[in-house]
Amino acid sequence: MGRPRQKRTTMLDPRQVADNFDEVRAALTRRSPSWAKELEPVADLVRRRREVLGESEKKAAERNQASAEMAKADKKSPEFQKRRDELKLLSEAVKALEKSVAEIEAELEQRLLLIPNMPDPSIPDGTSEEQNQVVRVWGEKPTFAFPPKPHWEVGEGLGILDFERAAKLSGPRFTVLVGAAARLERALINFMLDLHTGEHGYTELLPPFLVKDTALLGTGQLPKFADDLFKTHKADAERGYDLFLIPTAEVPVTNYHAGEILDAADLTRSYCAYTPCFRAEAGSHGRDVRGLIRQHQFQKVELVKFTKPEDSDAELERLTSHAEAVLVRLGLHYRTTVLCAGDLGSNAKKTYDVEVWLPGQDTYREISSCSNFGDFQARRAQIRYRVEPKGKTRLVHTLNGSGLAVGRTLVAILEQYQQADGSVIVPEALRKYVGADKVEKR
Repeated sequence: MGRPRQKRTTMLDPRQVADNFDEVRAALTRRSPSWAKELEPVADLVRRRREVLGESEKKAAERNQASAEMAKADKKSPEFQKRRDELKLLSEAVKALEKSVAEIEAELEQRLLLIPNMPDPSIPDGTSEEQNQVVRVWGEKPTFAFPPKPHWEVGEGLGILDFERAAKLSGPRFTVLVGAAARLERALINFMLDLHTGEHGYTELLPPFLVKDTALLGTGQLPKFADDLFKTHKADAERGYDLFLIPTAEVPVTNYHAGEILDAADLTRSYCAYTPCFRAEAGSHGRDVRGLIRQHQFQKVELVKFTKPEDSDAELERLTSHAEAVLVRLGLHYRTTVLCAGDLGSNAKKTYDVEVWLPGQDTYREISSCSNFGDFQARRAQIRYRVEPKGKTRLVHTLNGSGLAVGRTLVAILEQYQQADGSVIVPEALRKYVGADKVEKR
């Protein structure tokens, strides 16, 4: 495995945009017609880069020829002076053209950083979540002989969710898990990790919870989603960079192989990681203000895969089934939808949302998004593989999904397993981790 110097590039391939402009524009228009307009300057920049680069190469060849002829001339001859003056002008021209190429490339990269991935042809058209398509449903909605409560009422009634003291400590969108809730959260983390490592073949990582901006660039959170990130201040001038709290384990785990060339024989590589996650939730004011659904700090077990392009579609199906397996083992009713082009996340080319049923809120809620990014992230993070020892390198495909969002799994348990007396049954798969089969009022 090699570790070449990492070179930052854009997420869409500029050559693909230039050579297949109509195809790329049509694909991005499936997301939104506005992307066609955003793409126009990119195509112009790519054309300008080719023109200026061609002129630069032409002038460089002329410079080299002049240098060779000057070397043959008598230093005291008029011919030598003529070639020296010519060489000086050509060198200045080459420098100016190289500067123009660098400026065009910088502008091209900045524009491409903000343009999303192209949707996979297999996903449905649509402009919003209403056009997402349900692909499968597992289990039945639980029935109750009483009006089911939302999880915040269940948790407060049991004395295991403390929103008021959390607000005193940290402000809104934080929660203190007390007693059985804390134990259930810890049990869920261990259960998920044991399932994914023991049965699904993932290698567990425990990555840093703080990352450089380069890692966030690698997976696409920067620059587009900067407002959703928590940025720390520099500890000292010598370090020279800022650190960010991770919004998801996807960031450190995907960048684990940034700048590397992997061996094709080692693919597919599958990792799982538990981490806390931190999100500013910019633009979500007034949404999900109650309960555990939209918090600034929450916990997840993440699944990440690095695979060969020809295997990535099958690996997405496999990864999604692994996320669903958690809900099946816990006996939680859910459905899985494939997202339409207009509801697709910026970096993904295809996504399945696994949505768990919350009877206390009479709705399904996303508990895992399982996505295939193609080579979109790998191009930025420069993650490649080589089939032959001296063969040409290729970009891997990256995939990830929650396996699962731990807090939302706790929410689903509190709502689907609630009882008339206010207690909550512990799913059988968790009982050996929790040491109890029921949660009752403290």
